Amino acid sequence: MSVLIILGIIFVAVFLGMPVAFAFIFGTSVYLYVEGAYPLTVIASRLGPGLDSFPLLALPLFIFAGNLLGGSGVARRIFDFANSAVGHIRGGLGHVNVFASIIFAGMSGVAMADAAGLGKIEMEEMERHGYPKDFSAAITAASATIGPIIPPSGIMVLYAVLANIALDKLFLAGIIPGLLLGGFLMISIYFMVKLGKVKVGLLPKESMRVRLKNFVRAAPALAIPVFLVVGLITGVATPTELGALTCLAAIILGFAYKDLNLRTFYRCAVETVKTTGILGMLILVAAPFTWLSGVGNVGDLLMNFMNGLTTNPWVFLALINVVLLVAGMFMETSVVLLIAVPILAPIAISYGIDPVHFALVMLVNLLMGTLTPPFGSLLFVMMNQTGLSLHQMFRAIAPFYFPFLAFLLVITYVPSVTTFLPNLFGN
Repeated sequence: MSVLIILGIIFVAVFLGMPVAFAFIFGTSVYLYVEGAYPLTVIASRLGPGLDSFPLLALPLFIFAGNLLGGSGVARRIFDFANSAVGHIRGGLGHVNVFASIIFAGMSGVAMADAAGLGKIEMEEMERHGYPKDFSAAITAASATIGPIIPPSGIMVLYAVLANIALDKLFLAGIIPGLLLGGFLMISIYFMVKLGKVKVGLLPKESMRVRLKNFVRAAPALAIPVFLVVGLITGVATPTELGALTCLAAIILGFAYKDLNLRTFYRCAVETVKTTGILGMLILVAAPFTWLSGVGNVGDLLMNFMNGLTTNPWVFLALINVVLLVAGMFMETSVVLLIAVPILAPIAISYGIDPVHFALVMLVNLLMGTLTPPFGSLLFVMMNQTGLSLHQMFRAIAPFYFPFLAFLLVITYVPSVTTFLPNLFGN
Protein backbone atom coordinates (compact mmCIF):
# COMPACT_ATOMS: atom_id res chain seq x y z
CA MET A 1 0.00 0.00 0.00
CA SER A 2 2.88 2.39 0.78
CA VAL A 3 4.23 2.10 -2.77
CA LEU A 4 0.80 2.81 -4.26
CA ILE A 5 0.51 5.94 -2.11
CA ILE A 6 3.98 7.13 -3.13
CA LEU A 7 3.29 6.41 -6.82
CA GLY A 8 0.01 8.30 -6.56
CA ILE A 9 1.80 11.34 -5.12
CA ILE A 10 4.50 11.08 -7.81
CA PHE A 11 1.96 10.91 -10.66
CA VAL A 12 0.02 13.91 -9.31
CA ALA A 13 3.25 15.91 -8.90
CA VAL A 14 4.39 15.11 -12.45
CA PHE A 15 0.94 15.93 -13.80
CA LEU A 16 1.16 19.34 -12.11
CA GLY A 17 4.47 20.01 -13.86
CA MET A 18 7.07 18.95 -11.31
CA PRO A 19 10.21 17.34 -12.85
CA VAL A 20 10.20 13.55 -12.48
CA ALA A 21 13.33 13.43 -10.31
CA PHE A 22 11.93 15.94 -7.82
CA ALA A 23 8.56 14.15 -7.89
CA PHE A 24 10.25 10.95 -6.68
CA ILE A 25 11.85 12.77 -3.74
CA PHE A 26 8.64 14.69 -3.02
CA GLY A 27 6.47 11.55 -3.03
CA THR A 28 8.83 9.62 -0.78
CA SER A 29 9.27 12.56 1.61
CA VAL A 30 5.52 13.18 1.95
CA TYR A 31 4.88 9.50 2.69
CA LEU A 32 7.66 9.28 5.30
CA TYR A 33 6.51 12.48 6.98
CA VAL A 34 2.84 11.47 7.15
CA GLU A 35 3.43 7.80 8.00
CA GLY A 36 6.12 8.52 10.60
CA ALA A 37 7.46 4.96 10.54
CA TYR A 38 10.91 6.07 9.38
CA PRO A 39 12.74 9.39 9.75
CA LEU A 40 13.25 11.66 6.74
CA THR A 41 17.00 11.10 7.08
CA VAL A 42 16.38 7.70 5.42
CA ILE A 43 16.24 9.53 2.11
CA ALA A 44 19.71 11.03 2.53
CA SER A 45 21.17 7.71 3.72
CA ARG A 46 19.84 5.88 0.64
CA LEU A 47 20.91 8.42 -1.99
CA GLY A 48 24.63 7.65 -1.84
CA PRO A 49 24.46 3.87 -2.41
CA GLY A 50 22.12 4.46 -5.36
CA LEU A 51 25.04 5.36 -7.65
CA ASP A 52 27.66 3.12 -6.03
CA SER A 53 28.01 0.69 -8.93
CA PHE A 54 31.00 -0.05 -11.18
CA PRO A 55 28.89 -1.31 -14.14
CA LEU A 56 27.03 2.02 -14.05
CA LEU A 57 30.23 3.70 -15.28
CA ALA A 58 29.54 2.12 -18.67
CA LEU A 59 26.47 4.34 -19.07
CA PRO A 60 28.18 7.72 -19.64
CA LEU A 61 30.91 6.03 -21.70
CA PHE A 62 28.53 4.51 -24.23
CA ILE A 63 26.43 7.69 -24.33
CA PHE A 64 29.59 9.69 -25.07
CA ALA A 65 30.63 7.21 -27.75
CA GLY A 66 27.21 7.47 -29.40
CA ASN A 67 27.34 11.26 -29.39
CA LEU A 68 30.85 11.27 -30.86
CA LEU A 69 29.92 8.83 -33.60
CA GLY A 70 26.76 10.76 -34.40
CA GLY A 71 28.65 14.05 -34.51
CA SER A 72 31.44 12.80 -36.78
CA GLY A 73 31.48 11.49 -40.32
CA VAL A 74 30.97 7.90 -39.16
CA ALA A 75 27.19 8.06 -39.63
CA ARG A 76 27.52 9.13 -43.28
CA ARG A 77 29.97 6.33 -44.05
CA ILE A 78 27.70 3.77 -42.40
CA PHE A 79 24.77 5.02 -44.46
CA ASP A 80 26.74 4.84 -47.72
CA PHE A 81 27.85 1.28 -46.95
CA ALA A 82 24.31 0.22 -46.06
CA ASN A 83 23.06 1.79 -49.28
CA SER A 84 25.57 -0.23 -51.28
CA ALA A 85 24.59 -3.44 -49.46
CA VAL A 86 20.76 -3.34 -49.51
CA GLY A 87 19.69 -0.18 -51.32
CA HIS A 88 18.75 -2.05 -54.51
CA ILE A 89 16.20 -4.31 -52.78
CA ARG A 90 12.52 -3.44 -53.19
CA GLY A 91 11.90 -0.81 -50.55
CA GLY A 92 15.35 0.67 -51.20
CA LEU A 93 16.21 3.34 -48.67
CA GLY A 94 13.76 1.85 -46.16
CA HIS A 95 16.03 -1.20 -45.93
CA VAL A 96 19.09 1.06 -45.86
CA ASN A 97 17.54 2.90 -42.92
CA VAL A 98 17.07 -0.30 -40.92
CA PHE A 99 20.42 -1.86 -41.89
CA ALA A 100 22.31 1.32 -41.01
CA SER A 101 20.55 1.42 -37.64
CA ILE A 102 21.63 -2.18 -36.95
CA ILE A 103 25.26 -1.24 -37.61
CA PHE A 104 25.05 2.00 -35.63
CA ALA A 105 23.38 0.11 -32.77
CA GLY A 106 26.61 -1.84 -32.31
CA MET A 107 28.40 1.43 -31.56
CA SER A 108 25.95 3.67 -29.72
CA GLY A 109 23.06 1.83 -28.11
CA VAL A 110 21.04 4.99 -27.51
CA ALA A 111 17.82 5.28 -29.50
CA MET A 112 17.84 9.07 -29.38
CA ALA A 113 21.38 9.20 -30.79
CA ASP A 114 20.30 6.98 -33.68
CA ALA A 115 17.16 8.98 -34.43
CA ALA A 116 18.81 12.39 -34.09
CA GLY A 117 22.22 11.62 -35.67
CA LEU A 118 21.96 8.86 -38.26
CA GLY A 119 18.22 9.54 -38.59
CA LYS A 120 18.87 13.03 -39.93
CA ILE A 121 20.99 11.67 -42.78
CA GLU A 122 18.46 8.94 -43.51
CA MET A 123 15.58 11.40 -43.64
CA GLU A 124 17.44 13.76 -45.98
CA GLU A 125 18.30 10.95 -48.42
CA MET A 126 14.80 9.49 -48.39
CA GLU A 127 13.28 12.90 -48.99
CA ARG A 128 15.72 13.53 -51.85
CA HIS A 129 14.60 10.28 -53.52
CA GLY A 130 10.91 11.09 -53.23
CA TYR A 131 9.93 8.98 -50.24
CA PRO A 132 6.85 10.23 -48.35
CA LYS A 133 7.94 12.23 -45.32
CA ASP A 134 5.65 10.39 -42.90
CA PHE A 135 6.81 6.97 -44.14
CA SER A 136 10.47 7.99 -43.81
CA ALA A 137 9.90 9.33 -40.29
CA ALA A 138 8.08 6.15 -39.24
CA ILE A 139 10.88 3.87 -40.47
CA THR A 140 13.52 6.05 -38.81
CA ALA A 141 11.68 5.95 -35.48
CA ALA A 142 11.02 2.20 -35.66
CA SER A 143 14.60 1.32 -36.62
CA ALA A 144 15.99 3.52 -33.84
CA THR A 145 14.56 1.06 -31.28
CA ILE A 146 17.16 -1.47 -32.45
CA GLY A 147 19.88 0.67 -30.85
CA PRO A 148 19.11 -0.18 -27.20
CA ILE A 149 18.68 -3.90 -28.01
CA ILE A 150 21.98 -4.64 -29.75
CA PRO A 151 24.95 -4.06 -27.43
CA PRO A 152 26.08 -1.66 -26.19
CA SER A 153 22.88 -0.39 -24.63
CA GLY A 154 22.30 2.36 -22.09
CA ILE A 155 19.06 0.93 -20.74
CA MET A 156 20.68 -2.52 -20.41
CA VAL A 157 23.30 -0.95 -18.15
CA LEU A 158 20.51 0.55 -16.08
CA TYR A 159 18.59 -2.75 -15.95
CA ALA A 160 21.70 -4.74 -14.97
CA VAL A 161 22.36 -2.40 -12.05
CA LEU A 162 18.75 -2.43 -10.84
CA ALA A 163 18.31 -6.21 -11.17
CA ASN A 164 21.87 -7.09 -10.12
CA ILE A 165 22.56 -9.34 -13.12
CA ALA A 166 25.71 -9.67 -15.21
CA LEU A 167 25.92 -6.90 -17.82
CA ASP A 168 27.98 -9.00 -20.24
CA LYS A 169 25.23 -11.65 -20.35
CA LEU A 170 22.62 -8.99 -20.93
CA PHE A 171 24.64 -7.51 -23.78
CA LEU A 172 25.09 -10.93 -25.40
CA ALA A 173 21.35 -11.59 -25.05
CA GLY A 174 20.52 -8.57 -27.21
CA ILE A 175 22.47 -9.53 -30.33
CA ILE A 176 20.08 -12.08 -31.87
CA PRO A 177 16.88 -10.18 -30.91
CA GLY A 178 18.28 -6.96 -32.40
CA LEU A 179 19.05 -8.67 -35.71
CA LEU A 180 15.66 -10.36 -35.61
CA LEU A 181 13.82 -7.06 -35.12
CA GLY A 182 15.74 -5.59 -38.05
CA GLY A 183 14.66 -8.56 -40.18
CA PHE A 184 11.01 -8.16 -39.16
CA LEU A 185 11.07 -4.46 -40.09
CA MET A 186 12.76 -5.09 -43.44
CA ILE A 187 10.24 -7.78 -44.36
CA SER A 188 7.42 -5.38 -43.50
CA ILE A 189 8.95 -2.63 -45.64
CA TYR A 190 9.36 -5.03 -48.57
CA PHE A 191 5.71 -6.07 -48.56
CA MET A 192 4.41 -2.56 -47.93
CA VAL A 193 6.18 -1.43 -51.10
CA LYS A 194 5.36 -4.58 -53.07
CA LEU A 195 1.64 -4.32 -52.26
CA GLY A 196 1.61 -0.65 -53.24
CA LYS A 197 0.93 0.72 -49.75
CA VAL A 198 3.92 2.98 -50.32
CA LYS A 199 4.91 3.97 -53.85
CA VAL A 200 8.67 4.37 -54.27
CA GLY A 201 10.98 3.59 -57.15
CA LEU A 202 13.76 1.00 -57.22
CA LEU A 203 17.34 2.22 -56.76
CA PRO A 204 19.94 0.93 -59.23
CA LYS A 205 22.39 -1.64 -57.97
CA GLU A 206 25.75 0.01 -57.45
CA SER A 207 28.83 -1.32 -59.20
CA MET A 208 31.20 -3.61 -57.36
CA ARG A 209 33.82 -0.86 -57.44
CA VAL A 210 31.55 1.62 -55.66
CA ARG A 211 30.40 -0.99 -53.17
CA LEU A 212 33.98 -1.95 -52.35
CA LYS A 213 34.92 1.73 -52.00
CA ASN A 214 32.07 2.35 -49.53
CA PHE A 215 33.04 -0.75 -47.58
CA VAL A 216 36.65 0.38 -47.27
CA ARG A 217 35.58 3.87 -46.17
CA ALA A 218 33.28 2.39 -43.51
CA ALA A 219 35.55 -0.51 -42.47
CA PRO A 220 37.12 1.20 -39.41
CA ALA A 221 33.66 2.10 -38.12
CA LEU A 222 32.32 -1.38 -38.90
CA ALA A 223 35.14 -2.85 -36.83
CA ILE A 224 33.79 -1.25 -33.64
CA PRO A 225 30.74 -3.52 -33.16
CA VAL A 226 32.84 -6.55 -34.12
CA PHE A 227 35.40 -5.54 -31.49
CA LEU A 228 32.64 -5.15 -28.88
CA VAL A 229 31.11 -8.55 -29.57
CA VAL A 230 34.49 -10.30 -29.59
CA GLY A 231 35.40 -8.53 -26.36
CA LEU A 232 32.19 -9.70 -24.70
CA ILE A 233 32.55 -13.28 -25.93
CA THR A 234 36.20 -13.67 -24.98
CA GLY A 235 35.90 -11.73 -21.74
CA VAL A 236 39.14 -9.83 -22.39
CA ALA A 237 37.51 -6.67 -21.05
CA THR A 238 34.51 -5.75 -18.93
CA PRO A 239 31.59 -3.87 -20.55
CA THR A 240 32.75 -0.73 -18.75
CA GLU A 241 36.26 -1.08 -20.19
CA LEU A 242 34.80 -1.75 -23.62
CA GLY A 243 32.82 1.48 -23.26
CA ALA A 244 36.02 3.42 -22.63
CA LEU A 245 37.71 1.77 -25.62
CA THR A 246 34.70 2.59 -27.81
CA CYS A 247 35.00 6.25 -26.83
CA LEU A 248 38.70 6.18 -27.73
CA ALA A 249 37.93 4.56 -31.09
CA ALA A 250 35.19 7.12 -31.80
CA ILE A 251 37.59 10.00 -31.05
CA ILE A 252 40.35 8.56 -33.25
CA LEU A 253 37.96 7.88 -36.13
CA GLY A 254 36.33 11.29 -35.85
CA PHE A 255 39.61 13.19 -36.05
CA ALA A 256 41.02 10.79 -38.66
CA TYR A 257 38.00 11.39 -40.89
CA LYS A 258 38.47 15.15 -40.22
CA ASP A 259 34.77 15.45 -39.39
CA LEU A 260 35.33 15.84 -35.66
CA ASN A 261 36.85 19.08 -34.39
CA LEU A 262 37.29 20.53 -30.91
CA ARG A 263 34.00 22.43 -31.10
CA THR A 264 32.07 19.27 -32.02
CA PHE A 265 33.96 17.32 -29.36
CA TYR A 266 32.99 19.88 -26.74
CA ARG A 267 29.32 19.81 -27.85
CA CYS A 268 29.28 15.99 -27.63
CA ALA A 269 30.81 16.15 -24.16
CA VAL A 270 28.20 18.67 -23.00
CA GLU A 271 25.34 16.55 -24.37
CA THR A 272 26.79 13.49 -22.64
CA VAL A 273 26.97 15.31 -19.30
CA LYS A 274 23.37 16.48 -19.67
CA THR A 275 22.04 13.01 -20.54
CA THR A 276 24.12 11.28 -17.87
CA GLY A 277 23.08 13.87 -15.32
CA ILE A 278 19.40 13.26 -16.03
CA LEU A 279 19.73 9.47 -15.82
CA GLY A 280 22.02 9.65 -12.81
CA MET A 281 19.58 11.92 -10.98
CA LEU A 282 16.71 9.51 -11.70
CA ILE A 283 18.71 6.55 -10.39
CA LEU A 284 19.70 8.54 -7.33
CA VAL A 285 16.21 9.66 -6.32
CA ALA A 286 14.67 6.25 -7.03
CA ALA A 287 16.92 4.58 -4.43
CA PRO A 288 14.78 5.60 -1.39
CA PHE A 289 11.64 4.47 -3.23
CA THR A 290 13.25 1.10 -4.00
CA TRP A 291 14.32 0.72 -0.36
CA LEU A 292 10.78 1.42 0.88
CA SER A 293 9.47 -1.17 -1.58
CA GLY A 294 11.83 -3.70 -0.03
CA VAL A 295 11.11 -2.99 3.63
CA GLY A 296 7.39 -2.89 2.85
CA ASN A 297 7.54 -6.38 1.31
CA VAL A 298 5.91 -5.05 -1.84
CA GLY A 299 7.56 -7.77 -3.91
CA ASP A 300 6.17 -10.53 -1.71
CA LEU A 301 2.69 -9.00 -1.70
CA LEU A 302 2.67 -8.65 -5.49
CA MET A 303 4.09 -12.15 -5.88
CA ASN A 304 1.26 -13.61 -3.79
CA PHE A 305 -1.23 -11.59 -5.81
CA MET A 306 0.19 -12.87 -9.12
CA ASN A 307 0.27 -16.46 -7.85
CA GLY A 308 -3.39 -16.06 -6.98
CA LEU A 309 -4.09 -15.08 -10.58
CA THR A 310 -1.94 -17.75 -12.23
CA THR A 311 0.89 -20.15 -11.56
CA ASN A 312 1.67 -20.51 -15.27
CA PRO A 313 4.84 -18.57 -16.27
CA TRP A 314 3.55 -18.05 -19.84
CA VAL A 315 0.35 -16.46 -18.59
CA PHE A 316 2.40 -14.35 -16.19
CA LEU A 317 4.52 -13.09 -19.10
CA ALA A 318 1.36 -12.27 -21.08
CA LEU A 319 0.02 -10.20 -18.17
CA ILE A 320 3.36 -8.44 -17.73
CA ASN A 321 3.44 -7.64 -21.46
CA VAL A 322 0.07 -5.91 -21.23
CA VAL A 323 1.03 -3.94 -18.11
CA LEU A 324 4.38 -2.83 -19.53
CA LEU A 325 2.93 -1.87 -22.91
CA VAL A 326 0.43 0.38 -21.19
CA ALA A 327 3.06 1.80 -18.81
CA GLY A 328 5.38 2.51 -21.73
CA MET A 329 2.67 4.57 -23.41
CA PHE A 330 2.48 7.02 -20.51
CA MET A 331 5.91 6.97 -18.85
CA GLU A 332 9.51 7.40 -19.97
CA THR A 333 11.45 4.12 -20.30
CA SER A 334 14.02 4.78 -17.57
CA VAL A 335 11.30 5.81 -15.10
CA VAL A 336 9.37 2.56 -15.65
CA LEU A 337 12.59 0.59 -15.19
CA LEU A 338 13.38 2.34 -11.92
CA ILE A 339 9.93 1.52 -10.56
CA ALA A 340 9.28 -1.93 -12.02
CA VAL A 341 12.60 -3.79 -12.19
CA PRO A 342 13.28 -4.13 -8.43
CA ILE A 343 9.73 -5.44 -7.96
CA LEU A 344 9.07 -7.56 -11.06
CA ALA A 345 12.48 -9.16 -11.66
CA PRO A 346 12.41 -11.29 -8.45
CA ILE A 347 8.81 -12.33 -9.18
CA ALA A 348 9.81 -13.51 -12.66
CA ILE A 349 12.56 -15.64 -11.11
CA SER A 350 10.00 -17.18 -8.74
CA TYR A 351 8.09 -18.35 -11.83
CA GLY A 352 11.24 -20.06 -13.10
CA ILE A 353 11.82 -17.47 -15.83
CA ASP A 354 15.44 -16.84 -16.80
CA PRO A 355 16.38 -13.34 -15.54
CA VAL A 356 18.14 -12.47 -18.81
CA HIS A 357 15.11 -13.59 -20.81
CA PHE A 358 12.79 -11.50 -18.65
CA ALA A 359 15.08 -8.50 -19.01
CA LEU A 360 14.75 -8.57 -22.81
CA VAL A 361 10.97 -9.03 -22.57
CA MET A 362 10.71 -5.96 -20.36
CA LEU A 363 13.06 -3.83 -22.48
CA VAL A 364 11.29 -4.68 -25.75
CA ASN A 365 7.94 -3.76 -24.21
CA LEU A 366 9.23 -0.40 -23.05
CA LEU A 367 10.95 0.33 -26.35
CA MET A 368 7.64 -0.19 -28.11
CA GLY A 369 6.27 2.41 -25.72
CA THR A 370 8.64 4.97 -27.28
CA LEU A 371 6.67 4.53 -30.53
CA THR A 372 3.17 4.81 -29.08
CA PRO A 373 1.17 7.94 -28.29
CA PRO A 374 0.46 9.94 -26.26
CA PHE A 375 4.03 10.22 -24.88
CA GLY A 376 6.22 8.16 -27.24
CA SER A 377 9.61 9.88 -27.05
CA LEU A 378 10.80 8.76 -30.50
CA LEU A 379 7.57 10.05 -32.05
CA PHE A 380 8.31 13.51 -30.64
CA VAL A 381 11.92 13.40 -31.88
CA MET A 382 10.71 12.70 -35.42
CA MET A 383 7.91 15.27 -35.14
CA ASN A 384 10.53 17.84 -34.19
CA GLN A 385 12.71 16.91 -37.18
CA THR A 386 9.92 16.73 -39.77
CA GLY A 387 7.21 19.11 -38.57
CA LEU A 388 4.61 16.33 -38.70
CA SER A 389 1.72 16.30 -36.23
CA LEU A 390 1.22 13.55 -33.65
CA HIS A 391 -1.77 12.30 -35.65
CA GLN A 392 0.31 12.06 -38.83
CA MET A 393 3.14 10.25 -37.03
CA PHE A 394 0.73 7.79 -35.43
CA ARG A 395 -0.87 6.94 -38.79
CA ALA A 396 2.56 6.43 -40.34
CA ILE A 397 4.00 4.32 -37.50
CA ALA A 398 0.86 2.18 -36.98
CA PRO A 399 1.72 -0.47 -39.66
CA PHE A 400 5.02 -1.13 -37.89
CA TYR A 401 3.25 -2.13 -34.68
CA PHE A 402 2.39 -5.49 -36.27
CA PRO A 403 6.00 -6.64 -36.88
CA PHE A 404 6.93 -5.23 -33.48
CA LEU A 405 4.17 -7.22 -31.74
CA ALA A 406 5.17 -10.36 -33.68
CA PHE A 407 8.76 -9.77 -32.54
CA LEU A 408 7.58 -9.32 -28.95
CA LEU A 409 5.72 -12.64 -29.07
CA VAL A 410 8.84 -14.42 -30.34
CA ILE A 411 11.00 -12.84 -27.62
CA THR A 412 8.44 -13.72 -24.95
CA TYR A 413 7.66 -17.31 -25.88
CA VAL A 414 10.91 -18.50 -27.48
CA PRO A 415 13.40 -17.92 -24.64
CA SER A 416 16.32 -19.46 -26.54
CA VAL A 417 16.37 -16.42 -28.83
CA THR A 418 17.65 -14.38 -25.88
CA THR A 419 19.44 -17.02 -23.80
CA PHE A 420 21.38 -18.90 -26.49
CA LEU A 421 24.43 -16.61 -26.68
CA PRO A 422 24.64 -15.87 -22.92
CA ASN A 423 24.50 -19.60 -22.16
CA LEU A 424 27.06 -20.34 -24.86
CA PHE A 425 29.61 -17.64 -24.08
CA GLY A 426 28.58 -16.10 -20.76
CA ASN A 427 31.06 -16.39 -17.91
